[in-house]
Amino acid sequence: MTDNTPARRADPQLATLTRSGEAEPAHAGTPDRPGVDAQAVALVAVFTALLVAAAVVPGIPVGGFGVPITLQTLAVMLTGLVLGPLRAGLAVLLYLLLGFVGLPVFSRGQSGLQVLSGPTAGYLLSFLLAAVVVGLAARAVLRHTRRSLWVPLLVTASFVTTLAVVHVLGIAGMMVNLHLPLSAAVSADLPFLPGDLLKDVVAVVAAVAVHRAFPDVLARAGKRRPTAS
Repeated sequence: MTDNTPARRADPQLATLTRSGEAEPAHAGTPDRPGVDAQAVALVAVFTALLVAAAVVPGIPVGGFGVPITLQTLAVMLTGLVLGPLRAGLAVLLYLLLGFVGLPVFSRGQSGLQVLSGPTAGYLLSFLLAAVVVGLAARAVLRHTRRSLWVPLLVTASFVTTLAVVHVLGIAGMMVNLHLPLSAAVSADLPFLPGDLLKDVVAVVAAVAVHRAFPDVLARAGKRRPTAS
């Protein structure tokens, strides 16, 4: 006769042992959701440093309104595409806070809250929203589509985010702070568009390479990382 008492039915998929030897139920079937753990903190720190490094690279002055072409949009999009919405948002938020408290981490070595009254204010503030939006898109694409579709779908998502978030808020910032009419602000913004779209492609290619090499950076839905036996 088979003994079906719970004590004899030790299933490693339903329980794990703590160091004290007591059984602890495992939530089988629950998808692994990356949170603010040690790995997340490390990734946020690394990508915050990437954002700082991208701003340190000298920009190319365009037009007469003081808005240079920089690598910041590339770094922002790469951050969102690799880390997903939560961690990307934290990385960009940390970057912005470092600049607002006085560290010279913005383009041309700028810092402080006074940048919010300058021509780049709209672009700076757009970085946080853009990272979250493209991070949401990246998470959806990586979890629910085939690998062969990752690049075209992520490029499309990056293009839409760049246009609808970065450039729209950038134009709005110039209209508010420089008192420009819409037509003049759009004209001032247009020289940045081709380069930003090219940077989107570079960011997507780099992000897809990261996810293929390190699939646990942004875990796929319904799949759990193997636990140590």
